[in-house]
Amino acid sequence: MNQALYSDVLKILKEDRILHNEPMCLHTTFRVGGPADTVLVPEREEEAVALLRLFSDSGEPFFLLGNGSNLLVSDRGYRGTVILIDHNLSGIEKEGDRLIVQAGTLLSKAAAFALQEGLAGMEFASGIPGTLGGGVTMNAGAYGGEMKDIVESVRLFDCENGKIQTVVNTDMHFAYRHSLVKEGKYVVLSAVLKLHPDEPSAIRARMDELKEKRVSKQPLEYPSAGSTFKRPEGYFAGKLIEDAGLRGFSIGDAMVSEKHAGFVINKGNATAEEIIRLIRHIREEVHAMSGVWLEPEVCMLGEGLDL
Repeated sequence: MNQALYSDVLKILKEDRILHNEPMCLHTTFRVGGPADTVLVPEREEEAVALLRLFSDSGEPFFLLGNGSNLLVSDRGYRGTVILIDHNLSGIEKEGDRLIVQAGTLLSKAAAFALQEGLAGMEFASGIPGTLGGGVTMNAGAYGGEMKDIVESVRLFDCENGKIQTVVNTDMHFAYRHSLVKEGKYVVLSAVLKLHPDEPSAIRARMDELKEKRVSKQPLEYPSAGSTFKRPEGYFAGKLIEDAGLRGFSIGDAMVSEKHAGFVINKGNATAEEIIRLIRHIREEVHAMSGVWLEPEVCMLGEGLDL
């Protein structure tokens, strides 16, 4: 970041909200990644929008980060600025059977709030580790539910024109792990979730049932980025990986989970280099066996992570 841009940032943020050479391993669920040049931590939506306008106009590289639950950062870090929209920009309001949720709110917290208010529909999201912003962006889903099923509208910041707009569900282009956000330079600021009343005991029972499935089938005891690959049409990624004989295969401390082959885990002190080498190996082995090229669901940030 050049000095002029830094001076402009100081007009928006207090200096203690500007982190220099911040290790990205502290901000990803994989627990790997070298330092980002700068991490900016806005405290209010107005600050986040001002920063987004500033960096969009400047042409300087920046990356928007939520909970880091679907991200692999290079061991070399990121030569640019990270704008953090996580717990620092979280909040939930209830209006009837609707929740207005800020982008940095964890989906698990929103689901817990819905339970408390006797509102059903978010049970599928109770175990997803990401934020509302990330969940909307990738149309996150689990166990038959997806964000598209509950999102009524989304407030987006358009980095191209610097304006905030509200987009209704039918215009969000929701598809499997896809939304309008991925088609342009948009940032999710908040969303309205349309739920429906139900007995809290019934909602809790469904959450507990899904939690039991997750605990029994997913390697939650290890750092990971969730499902490593998208589901290829007509197949299941985990099954293809298992059929290729890769369950438990490791490169350094990066390993294909023995509990669920669709997860690459960090079993101790894995590096991003080990993880990306394992991802490449999985793709090649699965393609050689089945002719299917697996597409990573995990986002990559920094140098040296090309497939």
